[in-house]
Amino acid sequence: MTIFCTAGDPPGPLAAALGAGVHVVTDLSEVDTALAARPGESLVVLGPGVSLREASDFAAAYRLRRPALGVVLVRHAPGIEDYSQALRSGIREVVDAADPVALTEACARSRALSESAQVAPAGTQAGKVVTVFSSKGGCGKTTLATNLAVTLHAGGRRVCLVDLDLAFGDVAISLRLEPKRTLIDAVGMGEDLDETGVAGLLTRFRPGLDCVLAPVEPGDAERVPASLVTDLLTVLRGMFDYVVIDTPPQFNEHVLKALDGADHHVLVTTPDMPTLKNLRLTIEMLDVLSYPRDIRAIVLNREDPRTGMTAADVEHVLKTPVAARIPASLEVTASVNRGVPIAAEQPSHKVSAAIREFGDRRLAGKGAQERPRRGLFALQRRRSRHEAQ
Repeated sequence: MTIFCTAGDPPGPLAAALGAGVHVVTDLSEVDTALAARPGESLVVLGPGVSLREASDFAAAYRLRRPALGVVLVRHAPGIEDYSQALRSGIREVVDAADPVALTEACARSRALSESAQVAPAGTQAGKVVTVFSSKGGCGKTTLATNLAVTLHAGGRRVCLVDLDLAFGDVAISLRLEPKRTLIDAVGMGEDLDETGVAGLLTRFRPGLDCVLAPVEPGDAERVPASLVTDLLTVLRGMFDYVVIDTPPQFNEHVLKALDGADHHVLVTTPDMPTLKNLRLTIEMLDVLSYPRDIRAIVLNREDPRTGMTAADVEHVLKTPVAARIPASLEVTASVNRGVPIAAEQPSHKVSAAIREFGDRRLAGKGAQERPRRGLFALQRRRSRHEAQ
């Protein structure tokens, strides 16, 4: 059963898009009455006749009273303000009234999320966070992150892929996703960020594999505080089995937060000396910041004997063992151009197999243990000791 509030408008094709068993009411007070009589109800659809303010107040109130309840808002030609204010209040989806198919799909996503929340209440799970990093661009970091997310999901796990390259993120274009909702929409939630709010940020690639996309407007990257990364990861751990983070090729405060909150650091390199030099500096920096070495994994991407550098040569330069070797293949580039990860398009391909083997062998296992403070905390401690001298 779905409760549909028309606010006086004719139900029309929107009610038909909601399927059989829809319960139509004409104002929000009737929604309250219907919900009181249906404690197991998981979805409310608010029609275009409900004002944005009323819809936001309604969602914000039920966000605390019934966290598993999903709210979908229908608008005539929704704009940026509709999306931003709705998501801040806890509305899961905003749909154009002229697109009944989109409404049907949004309702299905909301119901699936509600079912997941009821099966696994917040705080009962301990999902793993995998931060993928390289201090040099162009080594295939985003391609590895997207394919790693696909292979982890293929094992029946719920996976979220987070694009933390706030200024130049490529996850959306790599997966051909339309970024209607991005990380910038979480800024207004502040300390109220919870599973309902995060659910409104998600863009689905396929069932069980969702994405939090990077902002798309110029200047939005500077508006995202680093503290939001910590809050986001805390919530995502309770919603997903794995959270894979694609990062920008630089050490900044956001990246350090992602490294602080990670169970695994996946460091990507290619078999060329400039990239290896940067990675060696990265490893030294991670050691200075007191990150545990046992959560670190070096991935040699685009391995090709024609480069004249073997995995043994890479290990000699880095003084660190290589955890995974991903062969070079032009088919990977072709898959990126098609917007479909090669692990999804060709799961038996040698590249897909190498990434899957790495994920299953290195990333699977028991939940994360409590770890000592490090990273930003270690850096702050060093600064304090230096200032005291």
